[in-house]
Parts: sequence; C-alpha cells; structure tokens
Amino acid sequence: MLNVNAQRIEDRITGMAQFGRNDKGHGYRMAFTQGDVEGHAWFVDLMKKAGLETTIDQAGNIIGKRKGKKPTLKPIAFGSHIDMVPDGGNYDGTLGSIAALEVIEVLNENKVVTDHPLEVIIFADEEGSMIGSKALSGKITPEILNQTSHSGLTISEGVKVLGGDPDTIQNARRKRGDIHTFLELHIEQGGVLEKEGLQIGVVEGIVGIEHWEVTLDGFANHAGTTPMSLRQDAMLSASKLIIAVNEVIRGTEGSQVGTIGKINAYPGAYNVIPGKVTLGLEMRDLSPEKIERLFAEIEKQAIAIAEETKTKISFVRQPSVAKAALTDKGLQQIIHTSAQKLGLSTKFMPSGAGHDSQNMAMITPVAMIFVPSIGGISHSFKEFTKTEDMANGANVLLQAILAADKG
Repeated sequence: MLNVNAQRIEDRITGMAQFGRNDKGHGYRMAFTQGDVEGHAWFVDLMKKAGLETTIDQAGNIIGKRKGKKPTLKPIAFGSHIDMVPDGGNYDGTLGSIAALEVIEVLNENKVVTDHPLEVIIFADEEGSMIGSKALSGKITPEILNQTSHSGLTISEGVKVLGGDPDTIQNARRKRGDIHTFLELHIEQGGVLEKEGLQIGVVEGIVGIEHWEVTLDGFANHAGTTPMSLRQDAMLSASKLIIAVNEVIRGTEGSQVGTIGKINAYPGAYNVIPGKVTLGLEMRDLSPEKIERLFAEIEKQAIAIAEETKTKISFVRQPSVAKAALTDKGLQQIIHTSAQKLGLSTKFMPSGAGHDSQNMAMITPVAMIFVPSIGGISHSFKEFTKTEDMANGANVLLQAILAADKG
C-alpha cells in the first residue's frame, strides 16, 4: 500500500509558515497580502517541480493538472487554501493544500498513473470571501468583487495581485459535471476527535448557518428608586432568554449548536434599568428543518419569558449566512473504508465551520476528511496538529482518491 512521506509534509508546513510571519513569529498571511503572494509563488514552484501543468485561473486559484490514462474521464480534484485569518495558525487550509501535493509526489515516485486526470486546486481567499470556490461554482457578483479585504485591497484588486483577472472572472466557472469528484483534507478545528481518541473524521456535510436579530423591549427607569417588583427590565428578560436558548439547543439530541454572540443594552448606564436590549442569535446544523424546529421552541420560550418579565421580545431573521452542504454518501463510505484499511479509527461528523467544499458541492460530489486539532484550537497561532495525524489524513486522502478513480 502506498504511503505518504510524513516528514516532507511537516517540512512543507514549516516552509509555508515563513510567509506572512511577523517579528513575533505569528502568522498574518491574509489573502492578497505580500505573504499570501509569496506563499502562492512558493507553492506554484513546488507544483511545477512535481510535474503538474500549473496555471492561475481568472479568480487567482492555483490549478495543477496531472494527466490520466483515460483523458476523456472527468478529473478528480482535491486541495484547499493557504491564506489565513489574522494571527492565524499554520495548519488551517495549508495542511489540505500540502497533502494534495503530497498525493501527487507519492504517485510520481511510485510511477502510478490514475485512470482519471487529477487536479490540485489551491483556492484564493478562503478566509475572507471564498472568492476562489465561489468563482468555480459561479457565485461571483460585482458586490463581492467591490468588498474590501483584510489586506486593504478590494477583492477585485486582490485577484489581480494573485495573477487572476476580475474582468473575466466568470470564465473560471466550472459547470456541473466538469469535475468528477472533489475531496478536501482539513484539520477539524474543534476538539471532538482528540477528546474521543479518534484519528479520522468523515465529514457528513457543512452546516447551514442562520442568524436572528432579537430585540427585547422593557421600560427604562431609575435604578435606585424603582422597586424590583415594578421593573420591566429588558436585561433580565435577555438573560433568561440566553439561558433558554442554551437549554433548548442542549436539550435536543444531535450536533446542532446555538449561540448568543452579541448583546447591547440601552441606554447603557449604571443607574438606569435597561429599557431595551438587542441580541444576536446564531444556529448551525446540517438540517434546515431541525434549525426551524429549534427556533420554534425558542420562540415559545420567549413568549413565556416576555409574559413573566412584562417585556416584549421580537425576532427578525437575517439573510441566510450559509446553506447546509451535504457531502456525498458514496464518498463518505470510500473515506471510511480507506481509513479502516489503514487501521485508523473514524467518526462520522458535521463540519461546524465553512469550507470551499460547500461551494464545490454545487457543481460536483464532495467529501471532506478531518484530522485532530490539539485542544480544539483553530484560527489561532496556537493551532497545532501532530505530524502523525497529518500523515494519517494524507494517507486516507491518497487511498480515497485511488478508490474513487476505480469506482
């Protein structure tokens, strides 16, 4: 059985980490920054040395192609991204990119030619706007291109910096059926695998995300002269609702999550009972139907809380942040079986974070492989995944690609 070179993966993780690093050793390789441009150039050089026909598409994605025995077959694609959040870690995205290249290296070294052509895709600007995968799936709009990125450049300007062409970015689009399959290896970005002592996560899908603005109206009054029994305290009402949200989410079986992530009180003074509080409610799950059921229960709890506290609670749904994207069942089984053959333990699980795969799911069957994140830490310079775990994930990716090629 073919195996990846764990040390080469580790060395390349370290190599990529030098780009965008500040004088304190922290990573700032945000999309379109100088570090990102240098990291892209370094990766393009590695891809060319691995014999890949390497180009930059109109969106700034790096595309590396390897011919197959049967050129009429559609390509099996795999990869990830190399940009990071400010003060981010060395593994998020980068592992999937380096592991994709490692698959090519192993196939080259063992003189293995797949039936399908292969494509390594390194997506542009995953962390900011998912511009690369949105372009491939045909979801680019002028509004997106005019947004300002962390680099200070507009997305349009940033695409040019990476060698793309925003004026013809629509030509980067792939139609459904143009790609046979897309696979992505990624760190879990959570602590489930480590806590349960498991090695591989088989991702069932990327969760949908829904937001609500919640307004709680009470009556602002003097905090010193208004007896407790006569208050219409919007903050008290808000606190009870926050607890209710937690109880509803935790009281239902499954992996759904719900969060009150922001809160504002008005008028915002020590000596004034809050007359108004606004909250931000977020829920995530693979099932939109479950999100709706949970929200209905939260609304029911809110009615009771409003009556008890003599306040008014209203919810305004915001535009959907992300629709759930399910991974392909057949590919899930391929990943699970590949891991088993390697003697690795698995868990079927959702991804609570967004990935380029959710855009790719619009045009091709997708699958994702998770490996443990130590301490469940991600989007932090303390992010860390062991060399052994990275190699396990890369080996599962390799075997899954070979299985998909024969499937």
